[in-house]
Amino acid sequence: MNIKSSNLVTVKHRITVEERWKENKHKGGILWFTGLPGSGKSTLAIELESYLFQNGIHVYVLDGDNIRQGLSSDLGFSPADRTENIRRIGEVGTLFADAGFIVITAFISPYRKDRELARQVAGNFFNEIYIKADVTTCEKRDPKGHYQLARTGKIPEFTGVSAPYEQPNNPELIVDTNNQSVDKCKEHLINFIGTRFTH
Repeated sequence: MNIKSSNLVTVKHRITVEERWKENKHKGGILWFTGLPGSGKSTLAIELESYLFQNGIHVYVLDGDNIRQGLSSDLGFSPADRTENIRRIGEVGTLFADAGFIVITAFISPYRKDRELARQVAGNFFNEIYIKADVTTCEKRDPKGHYQLARTGKIPEFTGVSAPYEQPNNPELIVDTNNQSVDKCKEHLINFIGTRFTH
């Protein structure tokens, strides 16, 4: 990354991370959902956000399509643009986590090096969650009709068809949407949060 800013001074907050956790009654952090298109990332993110919010948790979802309508509207889907998109989300997610939120990111983020970059930015806030489903299952679901368009060449550089997806090597959690219902997957995520984010 070409850093162009200079002569900057970091402004220190008077509120510590621990004080924010105490006030919120839970820790902040990032649940970084990664997986193929159609694996269930957005569905699970929205279901989990609703559940957590109803139970008094400060939570917010950063979803791929939503972010590309604003923050990353200037980016395409080349490897370089995907890297920049994930870098931006890593930075934004870390700000949310530092503020005491549980932030759920729902991005394909197909490259391991990009996810590792996000982990380096976020540090201990970062939890990689592999939303696991194979291409066949995802293509059968095809909720947005993208696989069909990709197969006919109308969407270039589509992950799982004409662009690669690199599975996580050591994620903090694997959620198998191939063989489990949305409710069961959500239960696994809630249990994970209970072990990682209680204060």
